[in-house]
Amino acid sequence: MIEGVIIKKINKYDDERGWLSEVWREDEIAHYRPVMAYVSETKPGVIRGPHEHKAQSDCFIFIGPGDFELHLWDHRGEGEYVKIIAGASAPTIIIVPPGVVHGYKNISKINALSINLPDALWRGTNKAEDVDEIRWELDENSPYKIL
Repeated sequence: MIEGVIIKKINKYDDERGWLSEVWREDEIAHYRPVMAYVSETKPGVIRGPHEHKAQSDCFIFIGPGDFELHLWDHRGEGEYVKIIAGASAPTIIIVPPGVVHGYKNISKINALSINLPDALWRGTNKAEDVDEIRWELDENSPYKIL
């Protein structure tokens, strides 16, 4: 596994009403502090990323509907690469630290949802700062590709 990446399986508790999952407990990942949250819907076959952050960590929650193929590359010198399936078939929380290039593809035939709880505000306080992203998907010579 790539150093600093945290992967946690999410348990779904089913009953006659549906299901429930705990997606965040500070006693399980005590050192991480999210400061905002957003939900993203991705259409079938669509790729988001790859990109990386200089200072921000992302905490993705993939629980469904749909499944994603998540790609992680360690850009901090180790060069490790990991591919993970996460979503309805494998509910998962993944924390991606700065310097790890990441992106994902919806591999389902339906729209898929992801939730992100980053530890930095997008564009900073009052959206007055530059975005902390290196957008590798915009570089046609990028070594980071999701097909």
